[in-house]
Amino acid sequence: MANGIIVIDKPAGWTSMDVCAKIRGVLHERRVGHAGTLDPMATGVLPVFVGRATRAVEFAAEGGKEYVAGLRLGVVTNTQDTSGTVLEEKPVSVDRAALEAALAPFRGDILQIPPMYSAIKRDGKKLYELARKGQEVEREPRPVTIYGLEVVDQTGPADYLLRVQCSKGTYVRTLCHDIGQALGCGGCMYSLRRTEAAGFSLDQAVTLDALLSAEDPQSLLLPVDAYFAGRPILILKAGPEKKVRNGAAVSVPQAADGQYRVYGESGAFLALGQVSGGLLTTIKSFFEV
Repeated sequence: MANGIIVIDKPAGWTSMDVCAKIRGVLHERRVGHAGTLDPMATGVLPVFVGRATRAVEFAAEGGKEYVAGLRLGVVTNTQDTSGTVLEEKPVSVDRAALEAALAPFRGDILQIPPMYSAIKRDGKKLYELARKGQEVEREPRPVTIYGLEVVDQTGPADYLLRVQCSKGTYVRTLCHDIGQALGCGGCMYSLRRTEAAGFSLDQAVTLDALLSAEDPQSLLLPVDAYFAGRPILILKAGPEKKVRNGAAVSVPQAADGQYRVYGESGAFLALGQVSGGLLTTIKSFFEV
């Protein structure tokens, strides 16, 4: 039975759910979920959780992300990226120095108005469903955090690559659109590559081709406890392990308060646990029942 995490370098043209469906077929495991949706035009890091590891998706989805985004100045589209219909084109007199100066207000805690072409729901309907019918509705600004934002290259007269480190819920294409508006010439996103997500980076990712051609696809899975590698380890003897497997709290007077990766004597990963006042409780279990 397949259990673990595989970090996919998602190709352009695939939805995140397309990738999960393919992995279900390859690994013959119905329990497959991903951490952090990527739009079809985007490529890069897509952590996919398989089998019992799907219980960790809720933790992974909360983490920050890093992208390299292509910003095209002088073009405004209805989707805020180059996959949409061009609404406006303007001449661009902005140079790299002016662009770099314009980024300052977009760093830190900011408010974003979600794009109409998004999966956010309004009265039970996804916004992109309304947008495809030519409807536009008012959207409340949402708080997001931009931890890092810099120009890394200029690839054309009005094309730039930006490195964006951001919180969950950030729309990078909206960021590109808003930067263009601030510069007075408009802008949209022409490419997007996610370089980090859920603590995983591109150097840990495998392509779908590599997965499909692997003699033993399960060998590409990382163990689920790899996601919690930053937590200290707590190893339990047989008696306390049995209590944890039964959902009971365990006395661990030697352990300081905090979160732990909890293992049995055999080395089996049991749970993510919380110690408080010498008592270990389970946050989420990962052992097979």
